[in-house]
Amino acid sequence: MSLSEVQTLAPPPEQRRALVVMKDVSKVFSSGTVALTGMSLTVNGGEFVSLLGPSGCGKSTALRIIAGLGDVTTGTIDWPSSRINSKGLPEGDISFVFQEPTLMPWATVFGNVYLPLKLRGVTKAAAKADILAALERVGLKDFADAYPRELSGGMKMRVSIARALVTKPKLLLMDEPFAALDEITRQKLNDDVLRLWKETGITVIFVTHSVFESAYLSNRIVVMKARPGRVHADFPLVTSLERDALYRSSEEYRQACETVSKTLLEAMGGEEH
Repeated sequence: MSLSEVQTLAPPPEQRRALVVMKDVSKVFSSGTVALTGMSLTVNGGEFVSLLGPSGCGKSTALRIIAGLGDVTTGTIDWPSSRINSKGLPEGDISFVFQEPTLMPWATVFGNVYLPLKLRGVTKAAAKADILAALERVGLKDFADAYPRELSGGMKMRVSIARALVTKPKLLLMDEPFAALDEITRQKLNDDVLRLWKETGITVIFVTHSVFESAYLSNRIVVMKARPGRVHADFPLVTSLERDALYRSSEEYRQACETVSKTLLEAMGGEEH
């Protein structure tokens, strides 16, 4: 098969401008724990990048540093294509989906999705159309008046994703958002996230410890070494197939999982390329 016949889940050239650049980042916590050392990573506009690595390798730490939820000890974070605010972060360009949905139990689904716009001073009336559009994207428009206690775990995570999308960010950061869900729900949400990525052109950095999830979702995988975390391997994923239920049972997917698994084992074993 020629390269021209291969479909890649990659952004078109005009979207490939660097969005965020980590340069030789190290992170040492007050306890003395070295979480990251010499971590360098460039993420381009429109990419879906999975950060994969063993537990404790600093995946979530790297994600939080990109989000501005933690400081670097040494190194820099640059935003080449964004307007930077006084805190050194891009203005309104980042949204974060955590491991737990973190919804306000006293607020409706509508109210939870409204929160980031409310914090920006947008009135509920002015935000209504964007909130309903975000809920429609995740299949929850009919649940706008429901409360979190009335939702399943997967539905709660969809609300969290809608809340992240309602601000129309350039970059969506996701920290193992589906790890606690059952496999069927997880697969459905993987499909939802892929669809949203394709529809919106948003850039995604997705932290996971699942070889299978990373191989299914990503157009690029960054495998990290065990603590102190740094990049062990960084490679694109190419497929001639649409990523759907049939892809999950295909030989291409099996081969992709095998490649990712071998690379992860190398990273855990301390081998270098």
